[in-house]
Amino acid sequence: MTPRRLIIGMSGASGAILGIRLLEVLRAAEIETHLILSAAARMTIAAETSWSTQAVERLACVVHPIGDVGASIASGSFKTDGMIIAPCSVKTIAAIAYGITDDLISRAADVCLKEGRPVIALFREAPLHVGHLRALTQFAEIGGVVFPPVPAFYADLQSVDDMVTQIVGRVLDRIGVQNDLVKRWQGLRSRPTTGESP
Repeated sequence: MTPRRLIIGMSGASGAILGIRLLEVLRAAEIETHLILSAAARMTIAAETSWSTQAVERLACVVHPIGDVGASIASGSFKTDGMIIAPCSVKTIAAIAYGITDDLISRAADVCLKEGRPVIALFREAPLHVGHLRALTQFAEIGGVVFPPVPAFYADLQSVDDMVTQIVGRVLDRIGVQNDLVKRWQGLRSRPTTGESP
């Protein structure tokens, strides 16, 4: 039986901690991870976090060079449960949407889509112009899942760390990985007010 396997792509968009937290959780869940870091992702990790690239790579089971388009994950015959790109840049979403598979992130995503496997993109950009929206629409039309890392304000999150954890939990929900990271909606209930107008 094939073990649970996920491909994790990290592009150079802001939000490197999303990919790092995802890898931490999947490692604890003993799910086999195949990591691809773009050159820009390596820079973003250094700029935004206290993590070294080497420490991030140690969270993954297998690390593939971005230029290795002959890697195992570049073939549909290599079974996986899909791919999560966290964070996902405009360049990466456009490459996948329009079939420009000139690196391993876009190639692995293309393979997952052609095999009917989920590809979830935590797209990190704002505001959006029409070119962004067209690429996102094309990505969705070919089977990708656009998953902007939007905070769940209803969950009464107290910190950025809470927000990151909630987002990662929801992404794992979407790809079918059981987790207890999510503060789940229990319906509207009365809450004490501060006396301020909404």
